[in-house]
Amino acid sequence: MRQYLGVDLTPLRLSREYRKLYVAGFITALGSQATYVTIPFQLKELTHSPLDVGALGLFELVPLVLFGLYGGVLADRMNRRRLIITMEVSLMIATSVVLVNALLPHPYVWLLYADAVVAAGASSLQRPSIEALNQTFVPHELQRAASTLANIRYTTASIIGPAVGGLVAVGAGPRFVYGANLITFALSLFLLSGLAQQLAPIARGGNDRTALRAGLSFLHSRPDIVGTYIIDLLAMTFAFPVAMLPFVAARFHSSYALSLLYCGLPSGALIFTVLSGWTSKVHHYGRGVVFSAVVWGLGIALFGFSSSLWLVLVGLALAGGADSLSGIFRSTMWNESIPPDIRGRMAGMEMISYSLGPTAGQFRAGVMAAWTSLRFSLTFGGLACAGSVAVVASALPSLWRFDSRSDPNVAMVRELRSTQGSHGLDEDPSN
Repeated sequence: MRQYLGVDLTPLRLSREYRKLYVAGFITALGSQATYVTIPFQLKELTHSPLDVGALGLFELVPLVLFGLYGGVLADRMNRRRLIITMEVSLMIATSVVLVNALLPHPYVWLLYADAVVAAGASSLQRPSIEALNQTFVPHELQRAASTLANIRYTTASIIGPAVGGLVAVGAGPRFVYGANLITFALSLFLLSGLAQQLAPIARGGNDRTALRAGLSFLHSRPDIVGTYIIDLLAMTFAFPVAMLPFVAARFHSSYALSLLYCGLPSGALIFTVLSGWTSKVHHYGRGVVFSAVVWGLGIALFGFSSSLWLVLVGLALAGGADSLSGIFRSTMWNESIPPDIRGRMAGMEMISYSLGPTAGQFRAGVMAAWTSLRFSLTFGGLACAGSVAVVASALPSLWRFDSRSDPNVAMVRELRSTQGSHGLDEDPSN
């Protein structure tokens, strides 16, 4: 296998369908990340309130939970390609609405909240199908490499998108960011339309409610998987700092401070991911998740407490790097140990865990900053994250003991994948 700076590119080389999905996801992420930081900035300019900015997360909570669960069911019962494209069009329409709003002399604040609801719902319906297809298109033995590549795609987009989005939003205005995002959606749709047509549903029989109950029953049997969800939820709820970055940047009175802060988390994540070749020697994925989440919390505490811009950036980079490692361990554990016929439903629940946390986290940070101070809100959140993760690790021994070399679920999924094969391969992965 080829490795460059610890990154195995074999999944991109082997699977043409994975390449299409990967590139389309990168293009979409570029525009969406730019919009993601622009909407809080625009809301800050319109309201000048940390509480109002933090409330964005509150508006996203309900669609994330409802549509995340249902999106997971649909991912196992519908044509995944059709569902992904439909939701991509929905996100494009939602972005068109905020573009028109930004062109008005006096933009409506409520439209920004409405967009958050629609975008959260569409993303929640779409994401489980994308995650399930990642497992389908990539051979079992390459799931760790695919998880690393996914981190690189996300973190690279999270550096470029927010940096460019922040600069353009401040210098030219939010409408230019939203307009550019429409172009990225159009390019992504072109690539997604070229995905294989024969992406039939996997789960058959029964109804959606029965399928959801089956997913919950499987989850009940896997406390180690539940542990990864709980840890990520706690880490993001207590220590998600992104919505507060415009207010932290205001401390430093520099035009470039906001862009630097938006680059902090993804820059650390990209560095740690590129140098993550050593993770191939780690087989206790649960321990990797626990240690990474604790370091994430400590990094956010350093970020929140520091008064130096450079120490603030170090804290963000450390946290971002730890989060990237946690993501590698989590997604590898999921794809190696969850059977394909239920992968979509589990992806829906995973999406709730890693999307609900940031949503609740930005609301928590905004409320606590309004009641106390911004520094206390961020520092306390980071320390609370580290402490709560340690408690969960001690309460779930199956997560701590998980070993991919001996876990029976990993062995079962490996056997299933060997009989089903992977779709869209350019060549035999054993060569």
